[in-house]
Amino acid sequence: MLLCDIGNTTYHFFDEKKSYKEDAKFFNPLLINERVFYICVNAEVKERIKPLENWVDLSLYVDRKKYYDTMGIDRIMACEAIANGVVVDVGSAITVDRVREGVFEGGFIYAGVRAMQSCYKNISVALEYSFNFELDLDKMPKNSRDAISYGYLKPFCAEVLSYGMPIYLTGGDAKLFERFFADAVVDDTLLFKGMKNIMKKANLC
Repeated sequence: MLLCDIGNTTYHFFDEKKSYKEDAKFFNPLLINERVFYICVNAEVKERIKPLENWVDLSLYVDRKKYYDTMGIDRIMACEAIANGVVVDVGSAITVDRVREGVFEGGFIYAGVRAMQSCYKNISVALEYSFNFELDLDKMPKNSRDAISYGYLKPFCAEVLSYGMPIYLTGGDAKLFERFFADAVVDDTLLFKGMKNIMKKANLC
């Protein structure tokens, strides 16, 4: 049995022992004979695999009434992985979603690291810095690099911490934020855990 998270550029597979990725443009799903339980945000790929009987779309088994209509299936699956806490998925965009006693309470979307760095660069070449993730957020900055880093990181971290709930960090840039959330759980398989929970609820495993 395979789990697969299909994004705009990759098929991300997980088989309990390891995870690996395939290029969404070139990978042929017909090459896999075993059963694959998947979610997909790539409309073109979704149409390609829809006729394949061994590929099972887990989004069809989600109780959408618990979430809002335009919420991404990847965010939903991450929320399904936990009973209480805040899911912080740090990728191209950063999504923050709060779950209490298994109920999704809401969330917000924040600019990802590279997107926000580009914003500062577009304002002025004098602000073309990479963010300082070693910054002490308890001290006011005294140089430009730290000033833009503080402006980006401080309100975000303060907001997430204000919920007073367990924090789950996932996504490609999760490690960058780990030091700001001392007790956070960093888990790059969180989404797959949510997929397995959906499968259990639907008696698919």
